[in-house]
Amino acid sequence: MQRTGVEPGAGTEAAVAPSDYALLKRRVRDAGLLRKQPWYYALCISANLSMLAVCLLLLVLLHNPWLLALDAVALGLVSGQLGFQLHDAGHKQMFERIFLNDLVGLFTANVLLGMSYGWWVDKHNRHHANPNHVDDDPDINNLAIAYNRAQALERKGPMRWLAAYQAFVFFPMLFLLGVSMHASGIAHLVSARARRRWLETALLSAHAALYFGLLLFFLGPWLALLVIAIHKATAGFYLASVFAPNHKGMPQVDDSTELDFLRSQVLTARNVRAGAATDLWYGSLNYQIEHHLFPAMPRNRVRAAHRLVREFCGEVGVPYYETSMLQSYRELLAFLHDVGRPLRTAQA
Repeated sequence: MQRTGVEPGAGTEAAVAPSDYALLKRRVRDAGLLRKQPWYYALCISANLSMLAVCLLLLVLLHNPWLLALDAVALGLVSGQLGFQLHDAGHKQMFERIFLNDLVGLFTANVLLGMSYGWWVDKHNRHHANPNHVDDDPDINNLAIAYNRAQALERKGPMRWLAAYQAFVFFPMLFLLGVSMHASGIAHLVSARARRRWLETALLSAHAALYFGLLLFFLGPWLALLVIAIHKATAGFYLASVFAPNHKGMPQVDDSTELDFLRSQVLTARNVRAGAATDLWYGSLNYQIEHHLFPAMPRNRVRAAHRLVREFCGEVGVPYYETSMLQSYRELLAFLHDVGRPLRTAQA
Protein backbone atom coordinates (compact mmCIF):
# COMPACT_ATOMS: atom_id res chain seq x y z
CA MET A 1 0.00 0.00 0.00
CA GLN A 2 1.40 3.35 -1.02
CA ARG A 3 2.00 6.08 1.47
CA THR A 4 -0.44 8.95 1.22
CA GLY A 5 0.65 12.30 2.58
CA VAL A 6 0.38 15.84 1.21
CA GLU A 7 -0.18 15.70 -2.55
CA PRO A 8 2.91 16.25 -4.74
CA GLY A 9 3.47 19.88 -5.54
CA ALA A 10 1.28 21.07 -2.67
CA GLY A 11 2.39 24.40 -1.23
CA THR A 12 1.36 26.53 1.70
CA GLU A 13 -2.21 26.87 0.48
CA ALA A 14 -2.65 23.07 0.35
CA ALA A 15 -1.25 22.74 3.84
CA VAL A 16 -4.12 24.79 5.29
CA ALA A 17 -6.83 23.42 2.99
CA PRO A 18 -9.44 21.11 4.53
CA SER A 19 -8.58 17.43 4.40
CA ASP A 20 -10.56 15.11 2.16
CA TYR A 21 -12.25 13.70 5.24
CA ALA A 22 -13.23 17.16 6.48
CA LEU A 23 -14.82 17.90 3.11
CA LEU A 24 -16.72 14.62 3.16
CA LYS A 25 -17.86 15.10 6.74
CA ARG A 26 -19.18 18.56 5.87
CA ARG A 27 -21.34 17.04 3.13
CA VAL A 28 -22.63 14.35 5.45
CA ARG A 29 -23.37 16.84 8.23
CA ASP A 30 -25.11 19.25 5.86
CA ALA A 31 -27.34 16.37 4.77
CA GLY A 32 -28.41 15.95 8.42
CA LEU A 33 -27.05 12.41 8.64
CA LEU A 34 -25.12 12.86 11.89
CA ARG A 35 -28.11 13.94 13.99
CA LYS A 36 -29.12 11.43 16.67
CA GLN A 37 -32.30 9.42 16.15
CA PRO A 38 -33.59 8.64 19.66
CA TRP A 39 -37.10 7.66 18.55
CA TYR A 40 -35.75 5.23 15.98
CA TYR A 41 -33.61 3.59 18.63
CA ALA A 42 -36.49 3.54 21.10
CA LEU A 43 -38.46 1.52 18.53
CA CYS A 44 -35.46 -0.77 17.87
CA ILE A 45 -34.94 -1.44 21.56
CA SER A 46 -38.66 -2.10 22.07
CA ALA A 47 -38.73 -4.51 19.11
CA ASN A 48 -35.66 -6.40 20.35
CA LEU A 49 -37.02 -6.68 23.88
CA SER A 50 -40.38 -7.87 22.54
CA MET A 51 -38.74 -10.59 20.43
CA LEU A 52 -36.61 -11.62 23.41
CA ALA A 53 -39.70 -11.83 25.63
CA VAL A 54 -41.51 -14.04 23.10
CA CYS A 55 -38.53 -16.41 22.84
CA LEU A 56 -38.25 -16.66 26.62
CA LEU A 57 -41.99 -17.24 27.01
CA LEU A 58 -41.85 -20.07 24.48
CA LEU A 59 -39.08 -21.71 26.49
CA VAL A 60 -41.52 -21.92 29.38
CA LEU A 61 -44.54 -23.03 27.34
CA LEU A 62 -42.91 -25.55 24.99
CA HIS A 63 -42.09 -29.09 26.08
CA ASN A 64 -41.11 -30.79 22.84
CA PRO A 65 -37.29 -30.90 22.54
CA TRP A 66 -37.40 -30.19 18.79
CA LEU A 67 -39.53 -27.10 19.29
CA LEU A 68 -37.28 -25.99 22.13
CA ALA A 69 -34.28 -26.39 19.82
CA LEU A 70 -35.96 -24.19 17.20
CA ASP A 71 -36.75 -21.61 19.85
CA ALA A 72 -33.11 -21.69 20.97
CA VAL A 73 -32.08 -20.90 17.37
CA ALA A 74 -34.53 -17.97 17.36
CA LEU A 75 -33.12 -16.84 20.70
CA GLY A 76 -29.63 -16.91 19.19
CA LEU A 77 -30.76 -14.71 16.29
CA VAL A 78 -32.39 -12.27 18.71
CA SER A 79 -29.14 -12.23 20.68
CA GLY A 80 -27.40 -11.24 17.46
CA GLN A 81 -29.77 -8.31 17.07
CA LEU A 82 -29.09 -7.38 20.69
CA GLY A 83 -25.41 -7.53 19.80
CA PHE A 84 -26.01 -4.85 17.18
CA GLN A 85 -27.89 -2.85 19.82
CA LEU A 86 -24.87 -3.15 22.11
CA HIS A 87 -22.59 -2.13 19.24
CA ASP A 88 -24.60 1.02 18.49
CA ALA A 89 -24.74 1.98 22.16
CA GLY A 90 -20.98 1.54 22.44
CA HIS A 91 -20.48 3.98 19.57
CA LYS A 92 -22.86 6.49 21.21
CA GLN A 93 -25.11 6.35 18.15
CA MET A 94 -28.38 6.40 20.05
CA PHE A 95 -28.63 9.46 22.26
CA GLU A 96 -26.91 12.79 22.74
CA ARG A 97 -26.29 12.04 26.40
CA ILE A 98 -23.40 9.63 26.82
CA PHE A 99 -24.77 8.10 30.02
CA LEU A 100 -27.98 7.00 28.21
CA ASN A 101 -25.93 5.15 25.60
CA ASP A 102 -23.85 3.53 28.33
CA LEU A 103 -26.99 2.60 30.25
CA VAL A 104 -28.39 0.79 27.20
CA GLY A 105 -24.99 -0.79 26.55
CA LEU A 106 -24.54 -2.10 30.09
CA PHE A 107 -28.08 -3.45 30.25
CA THR A 108 -27.84 -5.08 26.83
CA ALA A 109 -24.36 -6.52 27.22
CA ASN A 110 -24.06 -7.50 30.86
CA VAL A 111 -27.66 -8.22 31.83
CA LEU A 112 -29.22 -9.57 28.62
CA LEU A 113 -26.21 -11.12 26.85
CA GLY A 114 -23.88 -11.94 29.72
CA MET A 115 -20.82 -10.27 28.22
CA SER A 116 -18.75 -7.31 29.39
CA TYR A 117 -19.73 -3.96 27.90
CA GLY A 118 -16.37 -2.49 28.95
CA TRP A 119 -14.47 -5.26 27.18
CA TRP A 120 -16.45 -4.79 23.98
CA VAL A 121 -16.02 -1.00 23.91
CA ASP A 122 -12.28 -1.22 24.67
CA LYS A 123 -11.63 -3.88 22.03
CA HIS A 124 -13.86 -2.34 19.39
CA ASN A 125 -12.49 1.17 19.81
CA ARG A 126 -8.96 -0.18 19.36
CA HIS A 127 -10.12 -1.86 16.17
CA HIS A 128 -11.63 1.37 14.84
CA ALA A 129 -8.48 3.32 15.64
CA ASN A 130 -6.26 0.74 13.89
CA PRO A 131 -8.29 -1.09 11.22
CA ASN A 132 -6.35 -4.03 9.78
CA HIS A 133 -3.14 -2.94 11.51
CA VAL A 134 -0.99 -6.04 11.80
CA ASP A 135 0.08 -5.21 15.36
CA ASP A 136 -2.61 -2.98 16.84
CA ASP A 137 -5.95 -4.25 15.53
CA PRO A 138 -7.22 -6.84 18.04
CA ASP A 139 -9.57 -8.28 15.41
CA ILE A 140 -6.67 -9.65 13.35
CA ASN A 141 -4.49 -10.62 16.30
CA ASN A 142 -5.77 -13.74 18.01
CA LEU A 143 -4.74 -17.34 18.55
CA ALA A 144 -7.54 -18.94 16.56
CA ILE A 145 -6.94 -17.57 13.05
CA ALA A 146 -3.79 -16.38 11.26
CA TYR A 147 -4.52 -13.27 9.21
CA ASN A 148 -1.16 -12.97 7.45
CA ARG A 149 1.69 -15.31 6.61
CA ALA A 150 3.95 -13.95 9.34
CA GLN A 151 1.34 -14.94 11.92
CA ALA A 152 0.89 -18.33 10.28
CA LEU A 153 4.62 -19.11 10.30
CA GLU A 154 4.81 -18.30 14.02
CA ARG A 155 2.25 -20.98 14.91
CA LYS A 156 3.48 -24.09 16.71
CA GLY A 157 2.07 -27.55 17.26
CA PRO A 158 -1.69 -28.05 16.69
CA MET A 159 -2.15 -24.33 16.04
CA ARG A 160 0.23 -24.62 13.09
CA TRP A 161 -1.91 -27.36 11.57
CA LEU A 162 -5.01 -25.24 12.24
CA ALA A 163 -3.48 -22.25 10.45
CA ALA A 164 -2.58 -24.43 7.47
CA TYR A 165 -6.19 -25.57 6.98
CA GLN A 166 -8.02 -22.66 8.56
CA ALA A 167 -10.18 -21.97 5.50
CA PHE A 168 -11.83 -25.39 5.98
CA VAL A 169 -12.52 -24.96 9.69
CA PHE A 170 -13.28 -21.23 9.73
CA PHE A 171 -17.07 -21.43 9.63
CA PRO A 172 -17.34 -24.31 12.14
CA MET A 173 -15.14 -22.30 14.51
CA LEU A 174 -17.61 -19.41 14.41
CA PHE A 175 -19.99 -21.45 16.56
CA LEU A 176 -17.51 -20.97 19.43
CA LEU A 177 -17.49 -17.17 19.30
CA GLY A 178 -20.23 -16.82 21.92
CA VAL A 179 -18.22 -18.73 24.51
CA SER A 180 -15.05 -16.88 23.50
CA MET A 181 -16.72 -13.49 24.04
CA HIS A 182 -17.85 -14.48 27.53
CA ALA A 183 -14.34 -15.64 28.42
CA SER A 184 -12.71 -12.50 26.97
CA GLY A 185 -15.08 -10.30 28.94
CA ILE A 186 -14.19 -12.01 32.20
CA ALA A 187 -10.48 -11.74 31.41
CA HIS A 188 -10.96 -8.02 30.78
CA LEU A 189 -12.68 -7.47 34.11
CA VAL A 190 -9.77 -8.96 36.04
CA SER A 191 -7.25 -6.88 34.07
CA ALA A 192 -6.00 -3.37 34.73
CA ARG A 193 -8.00 -2.05 31.73
CA ALA A 194 -11.39 -2.52 33.41
CA ARG A 195 -13.12 0.72 34.46
CA ARG A 196 -16.44 -0.41 35.99
CA ARG A 197 -15.14 -3.71 37.35
CA TRP A 198 -17.50 -4.16 40.28
CA LEU A 199 -20.61 -2.87 38.55
CA GLU A 200 -20.02 -5.09 35.53
CA THR A 201 -19.21 -8.08 37.72
CA ALA A 202 -22.44 -7.61 39.66
CA LEU A 203 -24.48 -7.34 36.46
CA LEU A 204 -22.82 -10.41 34.94
CA SER A 205 -23.49 -12.35 38.14
CA ALA A 206 -27.15 -11.36 37.98
CA HIS A 207 -27.31 -12.51 34.36
CA ALA A 208 -25.71 -15.86 35.17
CA ALA A 209 -28.07 -16.47 38.09
CA LEU A 210 -31.15 -15.67 36.01
CA TYR A 211 -30.01 -17.39 32.81
CA PHE A 212 -28.88 -20.68 34.31
CA GLY A 213 -31.25 -20.66 37.26
CA LEU A 214 -34.45 -20.10 35.26
CA LEU A 215 -33.49 -22.54 32.51
CA LEU A 216 -32.77 -25.25 35.08
CA PHE A 217 -35.99 -24.47 36.96
CA PHE A 218 -38.29 -24.59 33.94
CA LEU A 219 -36.53 -27.13 31.72
CA GLY A 220 -34.42 -29.36 33.90
CA PRO A 221 -30.69 -30.03 33.36
CA TRP A 222 -30.72 -31.85 30.00
CA LEU A 223 -33.12 -29.62 28.12
CA ALA A 224 -31.43 -26.58 29.66
CA LEU A 225 -28.09 -27.83 28.36
CA LEU A 226 -29.61 -28.35 24.91
CA VAL A 227 -31.03 -24.82 24.82
CA ILE A 228 -27.80 -23.23 26.10
CA ALA A 229 -25.61 -25.05 23.56
CA ILE A 230 -27.84 -24.17 20.59
CA HIS A 231 -28.42 -20.60 21.79
CA LYS A 232 -24.73 -19.80 22.26
CA ALA A 233 -23.66 -21.54 19.04
CA THR A 234 -26.30 -19.74 16.96
CA ALA A 235 -25.61 -16.32 18.45
CA GLY A 236 -21.86 -16.71 18.04
CA PHE A 237 -22.13 -17.92 14.45
CA TYR A 238 -24.55 -15.14 13.52
CA LEU A 239 -22.44 -12.32 14.91
CA ALA A 240 -19.17 -13.74 13.58
CA SER A 241 -20.62 -14.28 10.11
CA VAL A 242 -21.60 -10.60 10.04
CA PHE A 243 -18.26 -9.30 11.33
CA ALA A 244 -16.02 -11.63 9.28
CA PRO A 245 -16.33 -10.08 5.77
CA ASN A 246 -15.86 -6.50 6.97
CA HIS A 247 -12.04 -6.36 6.81
CA LYS A 248 -10.61 -9.85 6.41
CA GLY A 249 -8.75 -10.13 3.12
CA MET A 250 -8.56 -6.37 2.62
CA PRO A 251 -5.18 -4.53 2.66
CA GLN A 252 -3.33 -4.63 5.95
CA VAL A 253 -1.15 -1.82 7.30
CA ASP A 254 1.72 -1.42 9.75
CA ASP A 255 3.66 1.41 11.37
CA SER A 256 5.46 2.19 8.13
CA THR A 257 2.21 2.89 6.30
CA GLU A 258 1.20 6.52 6.14
CA LEU A 259 -2.46 7.06 5.27
CA ASP A 260 -4.78 9.89 6.10
CA PHE A 261 -7.94 9.07 8.03
CA LEU A 262 -10.19 8.77 5.00
CA ARG A 263 -7.94 6.32 3.18
CA SER A 264 -7.03 4.29 6.27
CA GLN A 265 -10.72 3.60 6.85
CA VAL A 266 -11.90 3.13 3.25
CA LEU A 267 -9.06 1.02 1.86
CA THR A 268 -9.11 -1.52 4.71
CA ALA A 269 -12.89 -2.15 4.65
CA ARG A 270 -15.27 -4.11 2.44
CA ASN A 271 -18.93 -3.27 1.95
CA VAL A 272 -21.61 -5.88 1.29
CA ARG A 273 -24.18 -4.65 -1.22
CA ALA A 274 -27.27 -3.15 0.36
CA GLY A 275 -30.87 -4.28 0.44
CA ALA A 276 -33.62 -4.13 3.04
CA ALA A 277 -33.07 -7.75 4.13
CA THR A 278 -29.27 -7.36 4.06
CA ASP A 279 -29.41 -4.21 6.16
CA LEU A 280 -31.56 -5.97 8.77
CA TRP A 281 -29.43 -9.11 8.82
CA TYR A 282 -26.18 -7.16 9.16
CA GLY A 283 -27.48 -4.48 11.51
CA SER A 284 -26.35 -2.06 8.75
CA LEU A 285 -22.75 -3.14 9.30
CA ASN A 286 -22.72 -4.19 5.65
CA TYR A 287 -21.96 -0.48 5.17
CA GLN A 288 -18.61 -1.04 6.83
CA ILE A 289 -16.84 1.79 5.03
CA GLU A 290 -19.42 4.37 6.08
CA HIS A 291 -19.51 2.99 9.61
CA HIS A 292 -15.75 3.34 9.97
CA LEU A 293 -15.78 6.88 8.62
CA PHE A 294 -18.66 7.93 10.88
CA PRO A 295 -18.92 5.44 13.76
CA ALA A 296 -21.32 7.63 15.76
CA MET A 297 -23.78 7.93 12.84
CA PRO A 298 -27.22 6.44 13.67
CA ARG A 299 -27.87 3.14 11.95
CA ASN A 300 -30.88 4.39 9.99
CA ARG A 301 -28.80 7.14 8.33
CA VAL A 302 -25.96 4.99 7.01
CA ARG A 303 -27.68 3.98 3.77
CA ALA A 304 -28.08 7.63 2.75
CA ALA A 305 -24.44 8.29 3.69
CA HIS A 306 -23.42 5.36 1.48
CA ARG A 307 -24.34 7.26 -1.66
CA LEU A 308 -22.49 10.40 -0.57
CA VAL A 309 -19.35 8.51 0.45
CA ARG A 310 -19.21 6.45 -2.73
CA GLU A 311 -19.57 9.56 -4.88
CA PHE A 312 -16.92 11.44 -2.91
CA CYS A 313 -14.42 8.58 -3.11
CA GLY A 314 -14.89 8.59 -6.87
CA GLU A 315 -14.18 12.31 -6.97
CA VAL A 316 -10.93 12.10 -5.00
CA GLY A 317 -9.75 8.83 -6.57
CA VAL A 318 -9.98 6.58 -3.49
CA PRO A 319 -10.83 2.95 -4.35
CA TYR A 320 -14.19 2.01 -2.83
CA TYR A 321 -14.94 -1.69 -2.66
CA GLU A 322 -18.27 -3.44 -2.24
CA THR A 323 -19.44 -6.86 -3.33
CA SER A 324 -22.22 -9.38 -2.81
CA MET A 325 -22.68 -11.34 0.40
CA LEU A 326 -21.70 -14.62 -1.26
CA GLN A 327 -18.65 -13.13 -2.94
CA SER A 328 -17.48 -11.58 0.33
CA TYR A 329 -17.32 -15.04 1.91
CA ARG A 330 -15.57 -16.48 -1.15
CA GLU A 331 -12.91 -13.78 -0.89
CA LEU A 332 -12.58 -14.34 2.85
CA LEU A 333 -12.04 -18.09 2.51
CA ALA A 334 -9.64 -17.66 -0.43
CA PHE A 335 -7.62 -15.19 1.64
CA LEU A 336 -7.45 -17.53 4.66
CA HIS A 337 -6.46 -20.43 2.41
CA ASP A 338 -3.68 -18.37 0.85
CA VAL A 339 -2.34 -17.35 4.28
CA GLY A 340 -1.97 -21.02 5.21
CA ARG A 341 -0.29 -22.03 1.94
CA PRO A 342 3.36 -21.90 3.20
CA LEU A 343 2.45 -24.27 6.04
CA ARG A 344 0.76 -26.74 3.71
CA THR A 345 3.74 -26.57 1.33
CA ALA A 346 6.13 -27.34 4.18
CA GLN A 347 4.06 -30.41 5.11
CA ALA A 348 4.05 -31.76 1.55
